[in-house]
Order: sequence, then structure tokens, then C-alpha cells
Amino acid sequence: MEPPPEDCRIPLDAAEKIILAWDSTACEEARDRMIFESDPQEVDRYLQAVDEIQRSLSSTSLDSQSGNKVNATIKIAMARLEDEFRNILFTHTSPFETDSFTSITVDPSSSVHSSSSSSFNSATPRSPSAELGDLVDDHFGGGDLEDASRRSSYRSTSSIREIDLVPSDAIFDLRSIADRMISAGYLRECIQVYGGVRKPAIDASFRRLGIEKLSIGDIQRLEWEQLETKIRRWIRAAKLCVRVLFASEKKLCEQIFEEMGTSVDDTCFLETVKGPAFRLFSFAEAISKSRRSPEKLFKTLDLHDGLMNLIPDIDIVFESKSSESIRIQAAEILSRLAEAARGILSEFENAVLREPSRVPVPGGTIHPLTRYSGDPTTPDMEFAELEGKTPFALHLIWVIVILQFNLEGKSKHYKEAPLAHLFMMNNVHYIVQKVQGSPELREMIGDDYLKKLKGKLRQAATSYERASWMGVLHCLRDEGLSVSGSFSSGVSKTALRERFKQFNTMFEEVHRTQAAWLVPDVQVREELRISISEKLIPAYRSFLGRFRSHLESGRHSENCIKYSAEDLETAVLDFFEGNPVSQNMMRRRSH
Repeated sequence: MEPPPEDCRIPLDAAEKIILAWDSTACEEARDRMIFESDPQEVDRYLQAVDEIQRSLSSTSLDSQSGNKVNATIKIAMARLEDEFRNILFTHTSPFETDSFTSITVDPSSSVHSSSSSSFNSATPRSPSAELGDLVDDHFGGGDLEDASRRSSYRSTSSIREIDLVPSDAIFDLRSIADRMISAGYLRECIQVYGGVRKPAIDASFRRLGIEKLSIGDIQRLEWEQLETKIRRWIRAAKLCVRVLFASEKKLCEQIFEEMGTSVDDTCFLETVKGPAFRLFSFAEAISKSRRSPEKLFKTLDLHDGLMNLIPDIDIVFESKSSESIRIQAAEILSRLAEAARGILSEFENAVLREPSRVPVPGGTIHPLTRYSGDPTTPDMEFAELEGKTPFALHLIWVIVILQFNLEGKSKHYKEAPLAHLFMMNNVHYIVQKVQGSPELREMIGDDYLKKLKGKLRQAATSYERASWMGVLHCLRDEGLSVSGSFSSGVSKTALRERFKQFNTMFEEVHRTQAAWLVPDVQVREELRISISEKLIPAYRSFLGRFRSHLESGRHSENCIKYSAEDLETAVLDFFEGNPVSQNMMRRRSH
């Protein structure tokens, strides 16, 4: 602080009067007015008075009484400047407009789950454990945190957008006040006032961004849909906080406190944002430590990738030595998120490989292993189809190859071939349904392979129909019913009665068993019933129309022709509900 020219200096006693005139503890008028909202000349006069008082403190010509008076005056001046500093800062503190920075949340380095260039060449198949280690490490990168930091250093940090939180004229006033408070030894008070205004402003911005402080217990209690929403919101909010909010807060500290002492601006910045920064990262930390489950895999990866893309910006915004703890926290959380994703994949792979059950799932419904996988994907891909897949995608595909292989093995434990096909149909449909419902999976797999999966679904359904209904429909053929002879009608009534009885027996058995089988998906269940009816009902109606007259004139014809076509249509509606039925529930044809 340069001393003013001699002709601009004011006498000590005049300086004391100016300071005391603005003493809000003694003057009612001073309580109702702010110096820096007054005439600029009044501001200059007050600052000159403060400068004069400060110069007098270093003077050796003051006696003890005068020294005490000057010390009391400087305390009054500092209290007043503290109020002025607070008022200027508060007046120019406004809510953070998040909608103005939506472009900041669009990261050019998109999530790992999107398509990226990668090659896949392997002459020799490797064990699942080896694939797990190598492929996932390729995704996250092996090595320590220092290596990870070096790998990320090439990323662009052009996404940082500093904004002016306070107008330049107010910055000038705040610097004028801070300079004098620090020169008088009131650095701590100045920083406390700054933090007292700016911390609530950051808290308000956090509320607007939807940032919450959640413990591991809070996260465990959330429904998955709620947690998904919070993860998406956090990724967007974290980008805004690091690249705009914290970066702009750092700029403001530099504008006010730079060159006022050793790292004063860094100290003020850390004092203001350390708590909010730890609060921001605590959410990602809680996710990394929460209970692992397959459905969390992609959102854990999204969280990992979002934080990884922010690490270069974090390193710049929190570059000072005093901010090292924030950089370390972010890097450690990134490492834990990677480990959490690895753990989810490992647990899933172990569940697939080691699932020992040889007992068929009742009714051929979806196997718990398929449900456990949460978001299954793609077996039996050709090497050409694997080109361009990310290492993570390749590993996930590899794990699901094992899943489908395991399921196919389990289908062989069913004694009834139709039920084995129904089991595979249910499980393949579940896989298709999950892929179609997940944008990440669909993008990872691609539409071509999704068509292949749907082809497997149709194949399983067709195999079920052939195994179940070929024998039943075989009863409705004409072959074997005609007789030769000049006195015959051309149709053997004995053979016809046996044919109807054979059909009734076979259909009743299929109805009895398959009503207890289960197709969980309503749409698939209905489509399968329609397909059965389209084959069965016209064939039965035609057979009935051709041969009914040969038996109706005879005795006990109702024992042969037990059902109408409508009865069969109604009976088909019992199929795949998972509920056993008795034959008494079959609607009998009335004569």
C-alpha cells in the first residue's frame, strides 16, 4: 500500500474523527448507512483516514496514551470495514443460474459404453478369469493413482468456464477493504467474512443442482430407480460444480486477494469450498462403498467415467498445495468406483461359473441366474462382430456367453423336451427385453446382434411348438381312416373312434401339464397361445367337419367327440399360467 502524497494526507486527529463518525456502535446515523453506498469522495476520505491511522501505528513518536487511542480507533475501523466488506459481497451474491450452463454437462469424451475404436484379435481362447483381469483393467487402466493421473493428463480442460461472480467496480472496493484489513493484521477476520457470505451461496447452488449429502445407509435404502435418477443428476451437477462454480469461486478469490500475501487467495478459496467439495464427492464415495448388485453396473461406470473426465479439471481448479486433500479424495474415489465395477463383474462371473443347481426351474420360467445378471447381453458372436467393441463390452459379452452356455446345460435337465424349449424361450426373451430396455446395452451390442437374439427367441418358440403339438396335430390327419370294400362307406368307424380318443388323450395331457408351465411375460404368453390356436383350431375344426357325421349316428358318440373347436380355444387360455388344472375344468361339449 503506497503512502499518498503529503498534500493528500489528512491529520491524525481528523482521521480519528472520520473513523469515529462511522462507528456504528456509537452513532445511529452510521448504523443506517453504508460508506461504500455513499458518495465516492466519502469512500476515499474514509480509506485515507484508515491509511493514516495505520501509518500512525508504526510511528515511534506516539506516547502511550496516544498509542492506546490509535489502537482503539483501528479496531473500530476494522469492524466497520468488515461490515462494508460483508455488505458489498452479499449485495452482489446472486443464485447460480444452472440453466445457462447446460453445454458444460455435455462431455465430448463420452461414456465408455458408447462405441469406440478397438481391435480384438485372439488366436487362443483364454480363461474367464484371465479375460476378467485383462479386459476390465484395459477399461479402467491398471497401475496406481499416479499412473492414472498421468494417463488422464492429456484430456482437454477447455470445458472450464469461469464467470464473473461480482462486477468489477465491486471487486475494486472489496480489494481496497481486504488490502487494509490484511495490512492491519485482520486476515482471518476478512476470510471469515468472505466465507460467511460465499458458503451459503454455494449451498444454495448445491440445492438448485439437487446435490444431497447421502450416507451409505441412505443409498442402501433407496429404490434402484431413485438411485439411478440421483446418479444422473450428480454427474451433471459435478461437471457444473467443478468447471463453473468452483472455478469461478477460485477466480473471485484471486480477483480480491491475489498479491496480498503468501497464498492468501488459495487460503480463502480452500476455506470457502473445501466443505462443499467434500460434500459433492461424498455421494460418489458412498456409491463406491455401497452393496454391489448387477443392475448398478452401468451407472457405476457412468459415475466412474464422469469423475474420470473431471480429474484434469479438478487438478487445475485445486492445483495449490493447500488443496491437495481434495485432489487425493477425488482420485481415491475414482479408484474405488473402478474397483466396485470390477467387483460387480467378478461376482456375476462367479455366479455364472459356479451356479451348481441341477434342479430344473419349475414350469420352465426365467432362471434366477438370468434375473441375477440384471442386464445380460450377447453369446455366440463371430470375431468379425467383435471388432470395434470396447474392452469392457468384450468382457461383458464373454461373461454372458458363459451364462447362456450354462442355461442351455440346465435346459437339458428337463425330462420333457417342450419344457426345455420353453425354458430357453423365456430366458432368451428376458435377455432381449433387457437389451431393448437399456440404451447402453443396445448401443454396445448393436442392432445386428439384437436381431440374432430375436432369431434365437423365435427358434426356441418354434422348437417348443413342434415338440408339443406335432403329435397332437398328427391325430387329425386323414391317413389310416379309410377302408376298401364294395360295401363300405370308405371310412373305418373303429379307426375314427380310436383317432378321436387318441386326440382327446393327447390334448388333455398337454393341457394338464402345460397349464402348470409358466411364461412370465404377458405379451409372449398371449402370442404363443395365438400361435397354438392358429395351428390347432382350424385343423380340428376341419377334421371335425369331415368326420363327425360318421360317428354322431352311433351310440356313445360323445365319448369320442368330447370337445368342440370352441372348447379347445377356451382350454388354450389356461396354458402357461403356472396353475395346475384338473380335467373337470375342461369345458365339455354339450349335445
